[in-house]
Amino acid sequence: MRRLLLAAGSALITACAAVPAPAQTVSAPPAASAPAQPLDAAERRQVVEQLAAKLDSDFVFAEVGSRYAATLRSHLAAGAYDGLSDPAAFGDKVTADLQAVSRDGHLRLAPMSAFTAPRPAPAAVAAAPVSTRPSGPPGMEEAKMIGEVAYLRFNMFPQDPAVADAARAFLLAHADAKGVIIDARPHRGGGFEVMNAILPLLYPERTALVRLETRAGPEAEDPVVDGKYFIQRPSAPTVVVCDHVVTPDKAEARLQHVPVYYLTSGKTASAGEHLALAFKRTHRATLIGETTRGAGHSGSLQPIGDRFAAFIPVGRTFDPDTGWDWEGKGVAPDVAVAADQALDEALKRLTAAGVKTS
Repeated sequence: MRRLLLAAGSALITACAAVPAPAQTVSAPPAASAPAQPLDAAERRQVVEQLAAKLDSDFVFAEVGSRYAATLRSHLAAGAYDGLSDPAAFGDKVTADLQAVSRDGHLRLAPMSAFTAPRPAPAAVAAAPVSTRPSGPPGMEEAKMIGEVAYLRFNMFPQDPAVADAARAFLLAHADAKGVIIDARPHRGGGFEVMNAILPLLYPERTALVRLETRAGPEAEDPVVDGKYFIQRPSAPTVVVCDHVVTPDKAEARLQHVPVYYLTSGKTASAGEHLALAFKRTHRATLIGETTRGAGHSGSLQPIGDRFAAFIPVGRTFDPDTGWDWEGKGVAPDVAVAADQALDEALKRLTAAGVKTS
């Protein structure tokens, strides 16, 4: 199955098509921090040419990918990257040039270490309100009962069976809850595994959530499709299209009829937005908070040259009824309030419905 990254970090998201070539794992650099070797003209040319070729062949929109590639080649020929010997500065310059052609919430070139090495939280993140600030390791930060309400808070949907199992186990252990709140205000992205673990407990009937469209590659003629979570749809030969579906859990149905609230902020990104659109389109949950970040193109982290990597978006997720996606726009909440007020608003609405929240 096609492996796509749909996150600000390195979480994995799995979609429904084979890739032209398997994404390679980018290894972390040695622990010792030595000054980066300066770039020379030959390495700059190699990186630009490889990146241009990948964008031309793989970017989600073929026409935009061609424009990206042409811009990079033109800038290289004009000497725009001459004198950039620092790898980080070079990556920033190339990324800025690409974003100037067409903005994309995921597209980025940087040294491999920028994607693999832990980075200290900038002051802006440390000073952010607690409601939107990730804490702890990637995954489920908190799961608790608030009165009769099952509350789960995620900073990411890691492709980790342990996190998926823990989230599902919490809901199963509290299947007598009268309401569910999923807090995605600090959510920075991830994959499908957690969603696929908990959504069958929340939906009363088989439902198509959203649609995914991925640029076709040489091996996509016979894609692997997981019929439990993804159903392939007819498409043009240049793309592979499938629906993300949820099938109700037959053994435990009590939560399939309780009110569900999904909390969002301007930081909620990528896979967190995927679930926001799925809930909003199917009317299974009420979104409360702020419009999400607007990073909607899925892709994979690709090695470029010997010491660079690029996140190459190759697919998009959208509402099959309208064709609308959230790239650059974000998913608007059903109830717009400041992120810090979203939890209180959800509890207030549950209280008004007769659910105990204390």
